[in-house]
Amino acid sequence: MHVVLAGGGTAGHIEPALALADALRRQDPTVGITALGTERGLETRLVPERGYELGLIPAVPLPRKPTPELITVPGRLRGTIKAAEQILERTKADCVVGFGGYVALPGYLAAKRLGVPIIVHEANARPGLANKIGSRYAASVAVSTPDSKLRNARYVGIPLRRTIATLDRAAVRYEARAYFGLEPNVPTLLVSGGSQGARRLNEVIQAVAPMLQRSGIQILHAVGPKNDLPHVDNMPGMPPYVPVPYVDRMDLAYAAADMMLCRAGAMTVAELSAVGLPAAYVPLPIGNGEQRLNAQPVVKAGGGLLVDDAELSPEWLQSQVLPVLADPHRLYEMSRAASEFGRRDADELLVGMVYEAIAARRAG
Repeated sequence: MHVVLAGGGTAGHIEPALALADALRRQDPTVGITALGTERGLETRLVPERGYELGLIPAVPLPRKPTPELITVPGRLRGTIKAAEQILERTKADCVVGFGGYVALPGYLAAKRLGVPIIVHEANARPGLANKIGSRYAASVAVSTPDSKLRNARYVGIPLRRTIATLDRAAVRYEARAYFGLEPNVPTLLVSGGSQGARRLNEVIQAVAPMLQRSGIQILHAVGPKNDLPHVDNMPGMPPYVPVPYVDRMDLAYAAADMMLCRAGAMTVAELSAVGLPAAYVPLPIGNGEQRLNAQPVVKAGGGLLVDDAELSPEWLQSQVLPVLADPHRLYEMSRAASEFGRRDADELLVGMVYEAIAARRAG
């Protein structure tokens, strides 16, 4: 059996694909797996690092909304569809699983030409163009939110890294706080704007950090590898403020934290919900508004707070986040609400959909 994964470009597309790849290999160590990608995507590093084959095709960016540029897409797609076809033929692909992004649409169209079953996974509450088209030809459609607009979709959540899906935050809390140089018994706020950081979040947390420390809160702040680390003079007796360029052990960061300040990418929302970590979500103010839609269900369930980027300020953190961090009962209730919304088994559910699609094809 050979499965081709189409989810290149950003970590939000690649990580769920790799989580599925890991789950497929746990089920059957002999399964062949190839990930489609382009020369300029993060997949050129992430896929080989995880031990999977990468098949490169030309990049054809898709407009996020219907525009005159959409008319030119079919012509530009011809070459990349042909390249994807060649990879499917070479690997004798039994199924294509797409996660959106540049490589998904050519992967879907190549699979349709060759009669290879297609499975679509949509991580965002608002589906992208590639997955809207792919869902028309798919054997199955999986989504991360129960109110998805894709037709005939099955709500499974987002496939997560095993270190996140199996995380017991309470069991490793002390180890995690020691790992980052944090105090063992102090309420902890984790701050991250994603893999590259977020300047807005950085500026606000740096301004409010002394007040939070004086209020008995310690801070673990992933600044982003391209951003300057702030100069910090932690006063003796005060809870620490620990800025780091990047966190490569997000499982330990989640375990160390009582609450998180973050953007609302689909992967972030899914991971925090799965591990039961309450968050103050600050949706990215650009794009088509999908980040707000990603966060709304868990916030409505009571597992987080939501604030517009323009409204985020030291005063908002003091009035909204500090009271939560200072109230163990409220933290517990928000954590429980988040975890009830979260899904930890999306990878295994998606494996089942792959096997169903392949069996249906072989049955004629």
